[in-house]
Amino acid sequence: MSRVKVLRLGRKSFRETLRIQTDTAKTILEQLKSGVSQETVANTLILVEHMPVYTIGIRTKEYSSQTAAKLRSLGADFVVTDRGGLITFHGFGQLVAYPILYLGSFGNKSIKWYIHQLEKTVIDTVSCILKEIPVTVSTLDQYPGVWIDSNRKIAAIGVHAKRYVTTHGVAINCNTQMSWFDHIVPCGIEDKSVTSLSTESGREITIDQTEPNFLKAFQNVFKCELV
Repeated sequence: MSRVKVLRLGRKSFRETLRIQTDTAKTILEQLKSGVSQETVANTLILVEHMPVYTIGIRTKEYSSQTAAKLRSLGADFVVTDRGGLITFHGFGQLVAYPILYLGSFGNKSIKWYIHQLEKTVIDTVSCILKEIPVTVSTLDQYPGVWIDSNRKIAAIGVHAKRYVTTHGVAINCNTQMSWFDHIVPCGIEDKSVTSLSTESGREITIDQTEPNFLKAFQNVFKCELV
């Protein structure tokens, strides 16, 4: 069974967290190059809450400098990244998880498999928290992420991998201020909305309440030991 170190960063900027992600991935790649067994590399699960930021992935053509300036004027940062997917928002009240993993440690190097595992982790997390609410928590074939009743996105997923070492990850809206999403077309999907655990449940659900459920689901889905 692979071991994964849980690194809780608390509240931290996206740019600083991206540097930590990059450094962690570099360490794993160097370990693999040196011949360390794939079971003992420094697989790490980063948990963080970001200050307000809009991020985009590798498809940058749709976003002009004017768009970036407009979003920054709202009081948020704007960052171009190397993940998949289009524009999204990260901010207070959102649990963001960045698994920095060598996929070989988990017996499957398929990125499609990895994204499916992330989706399953989030589905199990959200389903546990909303178990008393009559909603369906699922994925959609045409769009990444996790959805409520197929039309309200509760979690975004965007990843990057280099030599089977992953960066970026998932963001679950807990008690996020949803008005931040009004200024963008989240993930480029025009005919669907975004939601949060608090919105769906009708009560305040915080990151601290969500995190234990996420860790339990992650451990079960990835069949790993969290340390």
